[in-house]
Amino acid sequence: MLRRIDLRGYEGDLVDVLPNRPLEEDGPLDAVRQIIDDVRAGGDQAILDFGERFDGARPDSLVVGSAEMQAALAAIEEPVRTALEVASASIRLHHEGQVRTGHEWERDGLTVRSVVVPVERAGCYVPGGRASYPSTVLMTAIPARVAGVGEVVVCVPPGPDGRVAEVTLAAAAIAGVDVVHPVGGAQAIAALAFGTESISPVDVVVGPGNVYVALAKREVAGRVGVPAAFAGPSEVVVIADASAPVEFAAIDVVAQAEHGPDGLAWLVTWDESVADAVEAEVASITGSSPRRGDIESTLAASGHVVLVDDVARAIEVVDRIAPEHLQLMVEDAQDVAVRVRHAGAVFCGPWSPASLGDYIAGPSHVLPTAGSARFSGALAVSDFTKDLHVVTADRSALASLGPHVVALAEAEGLDAHAESVRRRLAAIEEDDDA
Repeated sequence: MLRRIDLRGYEGDLVDVLPNRPLEEDGPLDAVRQIIDDVRAGGDQAILDFGERFDGARPDSLVVGSAEMQAALAAIEEPVRTALEVASASIRLHHEGQVRTGHEWERDGLTVRSVVVPVERAGCYVPGGRASYPSTVLMTAIPARVAGVGEVVVCVPPGPDGRVAEVTLAAAAIAGVDVVHPVGGAQAIAALAFGTESISPVDVVVGPGNVYVALAKREVAGRVGVPAAFAGPSEVVVIADASAPVEFAAIDVVAQAEHGPDGLAWLVTWDESVADAVEAEVASITGSSPRRGDIESTLAASGHVVLVDDVARAIEVVDRIAPEHLQLMVEDAQDVAVRVRHAGAVFCGPWSPASLGDYIAGPSHVLPTAGSARFSGALAVSDFTKDLHVVTADRSALASLGPHVVALAEAEGLDAHAESVRRRLAAIEEDDDA
């Protein structure tokens, strides 16, 4: 079930031996581009047609308002509501610590202020189909609200009855979402970017999804803001040594695999007995899982046990893969964590499963996948804001700095740029001579 890669004694480049998962084959990318074009041309009708084709559902309305969200919140079971509220508080607290107020500096008559401005409208994509993800509503909409976004909307695939799951609507109520649109897939991303009769275009699109959703976000980047992370199918790498409880390591390999196809689930160890034990336990857990099909499809495509010589080589493997989730079930886990350069989130020790981060630790569970952890991180408040610079120079500042502007503009061959300063310098000189 988990295929082995034995790197013990191997001293070559890891790129030559570790499997790579291509996510941009011509088929999916061509299909995504066609969906986007169809939504731009057909609006709501195209959205409804795609929903019927891909989700087997045709909602009566593409707009779900606050009244329905509040009704769902009132209807869900109390333990679920309490859990959503506890998670909401943790997520809000974490992201409030990310809020920036801007800064200002002044030197010799030149004042520069950097003002942090939230975008006006944010679109949050929440997956559906195989499961309901109220946690993703919280993990996307709350950071947007903390950032000060004026309007937050959610797109989520409806169920077969054309309705959004009650628990998802309840989470939207808790997170302060303005509107929920029962739309999924690449067509949802296209609608958020370009708008339809029922869905107004937004300024930023965030949220995880399958390969089609992730590629669609890349395609609309530039039309709307899209965080750099490729938030696609779920990934986990578990590094375990002899100190790791076998059942914990195994269930955590399986936990992310149950999200379904195109994910990644790896165990990395330098102890062959750990590999044997975890592999057997993974098979046992999978055989009795209610989501056995999803787990098996992930493990068949990207389930591996990697044997290495030591912890240093294990870290090299991790940095090469740059996984979404990294779990360190090793001695001195926190010391190992600071040596890792590329991962979306790191969970240290046997009592810190990635599931804690998925639901309630506080940081957003929208994390970089497909190697994008090399250059990006978790969804953050900054993904919903922009910096506006306000520059003010007095007469003395321009007199002092202006000649340098002229020199640089002339060097670049931009005479009008230089002339805009020359004229001001001439005016200052005339005033001084008067």
